[in-house]
Amino acid sequence: MDQTIENVWKSRDLIQQIQERRLAEMLEAIIPRNRFYTSKFKDAGINVAEIRSLEDLRQLPVTTKQELVDSQTQQPPYGANLSYPSTAYTRLHQTSGTTGRPMRWMDTADSWNWIMECWRQIYILAGVNKYDRFFFPFSFGPFIGFWAAFEGATRLGNFVIAGGGMTTSIRLQAIIENEATIVCCTPTYALRMAEVAQEEGIDLQESSVRMLIVAGEPGGAIPATRSRIESAWDARVIDHWGMTEIASLGTESEDRPGGMYLLETELIPEIVDPETLEPVAPGEVGELLITNLGRLGSPLIRYRTRDLVKASVEEDPSGRQLLWLPGGILGRSDDMVTVRGNNVFPSSVEAVLREIDDLAEFRIDVKTVRAMHELSITVEPKTAETGESLQHRVKDALRKRLGFACEVLLAAPGELPRFELKGRRFFRHSEE
Repeated sequence: MDQTIENVWKSRDLIQQIQERRLAEMLEAIIPRNRFYTSKFKDAGINVAEIRSLEDLRQLPVTTKQELVDSQTQQPPYGANLSYPSTAYTRLHQTSGTTGRPMRWMDTADSWNWIMECWRQIYILAGVNKYDRFFFPFSFGPFIGFWAAFEGATRLGNFVIAGGGMTTSIRLQAIIENEATIVCCTPTYALRMAEVAQEEGIDLQESSVRMLIVAGEPGGAIPATRSRIESAWDARVIDHWGMTEIASLGTESEDRPGGMYLLETELIPEIVDPETLEPVAPGEVGELLITNLGRLGSPLIRYRTRDLVKASVEEDPSGRQLLWLPGGILGRSDDMVTVRGNNVFPSSVEAVLREIDDLAEFRIDVKTVRAMHELSITVEPKTAETGESLQHRVKDALRKRLGFACEVLLAAPGELPRFELKGRRFFRHSEE
């Protein structure tokens, strides 16, 4: 690619040319080597040689997470979505398993290099410079977490600090002593570090941290949650998007807050109606399908992310022609519940709760009573003295914003769990 990536981003024609060329190259590379997609396309009666354009792509069947999980169950441990012999793979990660059985994912050296390129682009859009010093407070276990972000920063030549195996207090000390300027973590853990810092009399606003790059949860795109983090740290929040199985393919940019760019030289996105799988009009909410273009060792073609987004209909102030999603990830289609005729997402509830200063933590329980959903919210106050007042304020705020009343329970200070990676605050219960 002769043009710099920033110049490519400003040409819709160049982006489309790259997408179509890489789509054809990928299909040629994986068929018939990849048993998962070879069988899938054969069953659908697809002649892969005829798939060349973005319009042609819509002839291919969608891929679901359940198919991948089933493949790994039937052909353990890695399933059939491998394009090369197992000896060609150098990396193994697995999902966190928050929505079911953990899924393993393997990468070749070439696939991993492609993921590094995705992170190079994310760092460009985020406004990272060569002087930035990164701190990564994650577990360094098999969950991919910020592994790719960590290695991506080292390849750029930045100073990086591994924060695994530390308590939150020691991590805070390391951030301050090493003058870290960028912290990469989940929104939940950004708030947890701020909570511990307050307990220990540490003023994070006086630290050298200027940016938190967050992912793994919708919090970075929820204004109230985002505001809490930015206020506590006196630092900018940059939200980014990815999954273990698709890699990191979207990010907020430094110069355009409140939404997310998709790295369209590295994927082909589609926004479709979750029921019909037909494209929705620009500006309408739909489910994001992705085809990644560089992970040939374990590709994903028309993958149902279950994430709900909408395409911007506004002109980009920077001249970029990348797909921009206002509000970022708006919710997940499989998290939506209907309560008294109202469609509710956990992120909608969090958006209300995070605006209430006295709230420290919360839990959402969805109970099925006589085949109908009922919402129960447990809230934890920062101090015992504010508990009763908090309970009443939460009830009132939820009724006004969501349009219906729901049960609000009160927990004692410190009673609800704290999290270092993804927070688990949303629980469904079957009817007894």
